[in-house]
This record gives sequence, structure tokens and C-alpha cells, in this order.
Amino acid sequence: MKKLVLAYSGGLDTSYCAKYLSQEEGFEVHAVSVNTGGFSKEEILGIQQKALDLGASSYTSIDAVSNFYEKVVKYLIFGNVLRNNTYPLSVSAERIVQAIEIANHAKKIGAEYIAHGSTGAGNDQVRFDMIFQIMAPEIKIITPIRDNKLSREVEIDYLQKNGIDYPWEKAKYSINRGLWGTSVGGDETLTSHLPLPGSAYPSQLEKEFPKEVKLGFKQGELVSIDGETANPVENIEKLEAIASKYAIGRDIHVGDTIIGIKGRVGFEAAASLIIIKAHHLLEKHTLSKWQQYQKEQLGNFYGMLLHEGNYLDEVMRNIEAFLEDTQKNVSGEVSLTLHPYRFELNGVSSNHDLMNASFGSYGEMNKGWTADDAKGFIKILSNSGKIANHINQAL
Repeated sequence: MKKLVLAYSGGLDTSYCAKYLSQEEGFEVHAVSVNTGGFSKEEILGIQQKALDLGASSYTSIDAVSNFYEKVVKYLIFGNVLRNNTYPLSVSAERIVQAIEIANHAKKIGAEYIAHGSTGAGNDQVRFDMIFQIMAPEIKIITPIRDNKLSREVEIDYLQKNGIDYPWEKAKYSINRGLWGTSVGGDETLTSHLPLPGSAYPSQLEKEFPKEVKLGFKQGELVSIDGETANPVENIEKLEAIASKYAIGRDIHVGDTIIGIKGRVGFEAAASLIIIKAHHLLEKHTLSKWQQYQKEQLGNFYGMLLHEGNYLDEVMRNIEAFLEDTQKNVSGEVSLTLHPYRFELNGVSSNHDLMNASFGSYGEMNKGWTADDAKGFIKILSNSGKIANHINQAL
């Protein structure tokens, strides 16, 4: 039989693929799901049983949470990456790591084919196909949903006729949960003017009294919360559990898809938004203005390339090296206060705080230069403007 690895999530599209490819096309289907923070152990067991019921020869769950952090999330924090100044790339970042893990698994077991359930209308088809073609050009890509332009109704009808009668009713809101955030899609996100109702978000308001939290960073990585140390992944999960009870991190992202159309998606990302903003504040205190400027350019570029599936381009490793080098002095503690639906950054404490210099305070008395030094500096600084003004006024 032809050996095929199927990127399997347990949803309708990939379930159709599992049944169709094994029963109609005669493939030996090896279903693989990659956990980047969205699945519990119970959910993984349920996905496994469903895959085997649908005809898969085997099922493998790959735990890639730590790998996701080390390969991607860490650099999204270092770069303070927010797509269109809004979205922390929650789901699009996951897809890259999932595709890489699936390609590696396919090569490991000697598969001749890789299949995924993407349609022809979204970003994921590009991300998966690009990773697979670059990493495993010898493996053929199979995409039944995209190739045959299948509707949900056709998929459900096929599965039911073949004795698979899971409850496939489409939920009013689609939820995709991961380590770095949760996406939320619904009828409202297909419009340009309607907001998502509060009930659409997976986390609801449970806490109303303000809570102060202190985040400890070491060379740009989140190493402690309120003085308790843990690894960054554990701290992200812990902060999400705390802040989501305040219904923090809700928003709608509007962006340009890879295939050239506008897209709109809701998201809930309490931990990622708080971490990025707290990390950015610490950088304002510990980095030079030119470090901050270059980081803004490269961080934005890194996020754009990641979003569009170009993770394997060597320029990404170049940018990562730069971002990591900028973090040598980004250590300290950031104080913030959680409120219902929002948070406030209070301040930082760091041995590398450049405001602690003894030369002088902004707007106050200086100690490192005289009044004449300041006058001479300003006079020279104004030369270019003075020359331009003189010449242009004479014309």
C-alpha cells in the first residue's frame, strides 16, 4: 500500500481525508497531530480513537509545545511582534511548527505522500505546502478538500453514508487554542462592521478586583511570576490562567492573507499581549534608541515572513541571531496591574535600567555637561536646518 502521513486535527476536513484516502484511494494512512499547546491528554486520546475509527493504520501525537516556544515564540517576544500592531500571530505561528514536525515524521517512516485538509481559500495551504516542498520535495502532497472544492455538506454526507456519524454540526464559533493564543471565528468576522459578542470568547470575566503581577525577565525570557521561577512555557501557561479570568486580550485582527484577500479573525491572547507589552517596556529602559529602532524594523519583518510561511528562509536565522543578541541586558522585573478587560504597566526594576545613570535626569538638573556644552551642541545640531532654511528662503 502507498504510505501516507495525514496532518490530522480531528475536525471534519481531516476526518473526511482519513476516511476517503484509506477507503477510496487505497492509502496506508498514518494520522499525525502536533500539539502546540491546544490539546489536553483527554482530547488527544479522543483524536486517536477517531482517527483509528476512520481507517487510519496508525496515530501519532507529537508534543511540540517546548519546540514551538524555542523555535518561534521566543523570537516573537524578542521582536515584540504584533501583526498590524494588533495580532500576536497565535495560530499562524503554530502552523509552521506543525508542518515541520509532520514533514520530519513523514521522512522518518518513509512515507511517499503527505496530506492535509486545507481548503484553497486560506493561508494554511501555503504554509503547509511550502514547508513540505522545501523539506521533503520527494514527497507528493495530497489535498482532497482543496482539489475537489468540497463543501461541509458533501463531506458530512460522505462520512454518514460510510457509517461515520459523529456530531458534525458546525459550531457557531470556531475556536483554535494554542500556547500563544486562541483564534475565534464566526459569522461576524466575515463582515467588516460587526464585533464578536463577549460570549463568543472562550474565557469569560471571573475576576473584577484589580490584581498586581510582577513578571521577571532574564535576557528577554519570562523566567518568573511574582517571584516564583519556572521555565518560560510554564510561565506563559500560568499567566494565561491568571489573566484570562479578567477577560484580557480580546480583539479582532484585520489583515492581508498570503493569497491577496483581506481577512478578519477574532482572538483571545491574554498572556502573549501582556508579555509582549511588558517585555517592550523593559526594553525601553535597557536598550539604546538605535537598538530599539532596528528591532522594530526587523521584528515586524520577521513576523511578516513567518505569517507568510517563509520560516525556512535563511534570513529568518539571521534575524533571530540579531534579536537574541539584543537581549543580553533585557533583564529585570516588570510590575503590572490586571483589571477587567485590560491591564496597566506600572514600571520596571532592572540593574540595566539606563534611567539610573548619574549624568542627569530628563528635564532636571544635569551633572555631566555645562550650560555652554549644551548651547554648543544645540548650535551645531541646528546647522543642517539653518543652511536649508537660508538657501530656500533666498530662492
